[in-house]
Amino acid sequence: MDSVAEIVAAVKEGGTTAGAVAHSVGGQLGTPEVQQLNATLDWSQGVLDGDAARADAAETPGPLAGVPIAIKDNIVTIEQPTTCASRILQGYRSPYDATVVNRLRAAGALVGIKTNLDEFAMGSSTEHSAFGRVLNPLDHDRVPGGSSGGSAALVAAGVVPAALGSETGGSVRQPASFCGIVGVKPGYGRVSRFGLVAFGSSLDCISVFGRTVADAASVLQVISGPDPHDATTVSAPAVAAPAHRQDLSGITIGLPKECFPADLDPGIRAACDRTVGILRDLGAEVRDVSLPHTRYAVATYYVINPAEASANLARYDGVRYGLRRGDGADVRALYRATRGAGFGAEVKRRIIIGTYVLSAGYYDAYYTKAQQVRELIAGDFDRLFHEEGISYLFTPTTPTVAFRAGERTDDPVQMYLADIFVASVSLAGLPALSMPIGRSGGLPVGGHLIGPHLGETGLLETAAVLERAVPATEEALP
Repeated sequence: MDSVAEIVAAVKEGGTTAGAVAHSVGGQLGTPEVQQLNATLDWSQGVLDGDAARADAAETPGPLAGVPIAIKDNIVTIEQPTTCASRILQGYRSPYDATVVNRLRAAGALVGIKTNLDEFAMGSSTEHSAFGRVLNPLDHDRVPGGSSGGSAALVAAGVVPAALGSETGGSVRQPASFCGIVGVKPGYGRVSRFGLVAFGSSLDCISVFGRTVADAASVLQVISGPDPHDATTVSAPAVAAPAHRQDLSGITIGLPKECFPADLDPGIRAACDRTVGILRDLGAEVRDVSLPHTRYAVATYYVINPAEASANLARYDGVRYGLRRGDGADVRALYRATRGAGFGAEVKRRIIIGTYVLSAGYYDAYYTKAQQVRELIAGDFDRLFHEEGISYLFTPTTPTVAFRAGERTDDPVQMYLADIFVASVSLAGLPALSMPIGRSGGLPVGGHLIGPHLGETGLLETAAVLERAVPATEEALP
């Protein structure tokens, strides 16, 4: 599959049509090689063809004319089911389209592909889907990351040049790292959440995968900006197109010492060290800095996240929509039967934790304390960006390369620690991205760039310069 820019140029210049692209993508999705990845939960040639017909009929081709973009299946669509990879929503169809879906279609994109995920976006490996795990296209024995593993896998496999995922605490950046692609998380409120099935409302953020920084940037420009349907969107213009930079002169990169511990995987460290050298060669000033409260990020995240999840998932009760078990004569029995049959183990675990930390007698000890620590974590970032002159921060995206399927499913704490370098950014609501910076044992290593609030354009510009210089597919030797 060509890049976003190449597809748009070909459609605009008459070298191809959106209809031809839709036919090609449908052909790929039907191949055994792609089907065995289990990356899609629903795709429709009819929907792809309908989107293509609208794009080809437009008097002026849109900025994403003919570009196929996969959609994580927790983003609602009228024409296709939205299941959140859960039995409790199997077959559910939304009465409206998400704002991001409408914006993509208005720009000429083809969006008839819904991708697999960890159930209700709860997980770091896409092994917690009710419809089976997703395979990593680079090594089928390993996970693609999560929770947006299906979207990441389709981009990494070359089926689509870009895809949407959702972030609560690293669910796009982590799979981007594991699959060797780019994953961009905009700042909280930069992209409308209208039509994103709620998980952690103060954390959720629709985000973008691309094979390159430019691919991801093209999509982010289209979907970002204020939305009257979502009061949490910030009143700032959509993310501007990144300008071309030759080097990184005038940029100061901070290296948080807490993200480079002594026991960091040697292959991850080698790739990061090589990248830091490249940043210096490109003209950036590199400084060691500290985020002293980041050590509490995972613990804080796994109090706030389950608390918000338990409240948001209370709506799935067998009464209003979705799965219904029992005759309804006993409401409590209806709830127990429906939720017991409909939710998987990880979702139940987080509901139980969330209900506990919000309960009388424990609310102040856990949830209130976690919110206080969240403010301290956000304050650390503010200090670096606004008082110490740091332009962007650089860290590893993940502490390891993609781990083997089944390796961590029985140890939730180890699974949660896969988010150790990314969760703090979500708690602070800042923009960040992961990009491939090398290989370790033949598997991709992700580099993590973090920017200030409303700093998406500059972050993308910096990443594009680094992308041209870093040997992303070469082994980094310790």
